[in-house]
Amino acid sequence: MDVAPSPALLALHDGAAGNRRQALALAEILGLPVDELVLQPRLPWRWAAPRILPASERAFGPAFAARLADPPLLAVGCGRQAALATRLLRARGTRVVQVLHPRLPAAHWDALVLPEHDGVPEGGNCHTLRGSLNPIDDAWLAAARAERPDLGLRAAPRTVLLVGGPTDASDWDGKTLESALELLLRWQARDGGELAVLCSRRTPRGLRRQLAQGLAGRAEVWTGDSDGPNPYASRLAWADRVVVTPDSANLISEAAATRAPMWIAFPRYTRGRLRTLVEAAIDGGRARPLGPDAAAWPVQPWRERERVAERLQPLVREALGRRDQGPSTAPPDDSAGSSAAMTSAAG
Repeated sequence: MDVAPSPALLALHDGAAGNRRQALALAEILGLPVDELVLQPRLPWRWAAPRILPASERAFGPAFAARLADPPLLAVGCGRQAALATRLLRARGTRVVQVLHPRLPAAHWDALVLPEHDGVPEGGNCHTLRGSLNPIDDAWLAAARAERPDLGLRAAPRTVLLVGGPTDASDWDGKTLESALELLLRWQARDGGELAVLCSRRTPRGLRRQLAQGLAGRAEVWTGDSDGPNPYASRLAWADRVVVTPDSANLISEAAATRAPMWIAFPRYTRGRLRTLVEAAIDGGRARPLGPDAAAWPVQPWRERERVAERLQPLVREALGRRDQGPSTAPPDDSAGSSAAMTSAAG
């Protein structure tokens, strides 16, 4: 019986939307055939990831065990569970790239791709970027517009509000959101056009109801699948103005990748690494705090994926070289793991 060959490049994640989006965004631009594997973590390894415990090859079930038996040339992982999977693949000779901070020394991976707001400096095998990885570029935007050409016929300016949800790092509430909505409705009354509001998977049910009821007849609100297909991509692509709640690095980064001016609502409701990202977007001129002024300004979109992919090309070429030379021996991986600071290991 013929056995399908291992893909040249394997994208790994735990199924979380943000992790999947980042892993695929990077994998798909590296120029190799890509296969995707959603990890199914098991106990006790799920608790310890990305640290290696005895019998960690059983951590993700038979589908991943098959990949270990026939390892790909290159793997890209995103998230803590994927960080364990990429470590295990590296021990079998795969060259591995890990997206997001794995909280272990950088030496456990061939390359790390980390947001600047994590505070890890560029250098060694650490490659930093503004915000988070995403697939948005001019081709992506054109394809999204083509999916909904009717949105381009709507009255301009077309304002889109992207709503995430309160978190420990951004503890806004319904009253705070109401103040932002009142401001956007004043924009619309003054400037004309239309307002569209899109919720995310993290938007609490109570806030969804607040938006649907409070904006009935005044704005188009998408709260979930009950409202029809998600118009996120097309709405973002056709937007003349984008407003984002300050709680999601992914939402901020994806809005920043468009060519529309971006406002961040109530940015003071942030702390820690998220505040660092919000301040970088505002101080760098890519965003402004939401306020009465809705005048547009020239913006330079954040397009980090291509730059990071270029930095990874030597690793891709090294992985491809294995096809003729046979599997190489990976550096030893410390199965005990370490909680040492990433910065000390990356230098």
